Amino acid sequence: MKISISSQGTSPDSIVDPRFGRAAQFLIYDTEASSYEVVSNAQSLNAAQGAGIKAAETISNHGAQVLITGHCGPKAFNTLKAAGIKIFGGAEGLTVSQALEKYKSGQLDASDSADVTGHWK
Repeated sequence: MKISISSQGTSPDSIVDPRFGRAAQFLIYDTEASSYEVVSNAQSLNAAQGAGIKAAETISNHGAQVLITGHCGPKAFNTLKAAGIKIFGGAEGLTVSQALEKYKSGQLDASDSADVTGHWK
């Protein structure tokens, strides 16, 4: 399984980016290989609109089945759900590795709706 985590940096010690759509990048953890892949989100950082949708397409194209992030807006949420990606929010302030461990131990709750309005920065 592949787990995507919005990240402000490029290592597991980086802080989770609280913004999904405008996250600097995603660290995609492959549970079978026990390894991370860094995926840039540069195309969404300064987008006037559609950042969340583009970010959702990016992680979907990389095979993510789970997203761990701080917050997720309505358009991104709907795009992720349509792609079958489970969303776990509220991981802000944690490192990527801490967020992953909380997910693995069942300490993060799945989101059933967007938790911010569109164009939240």
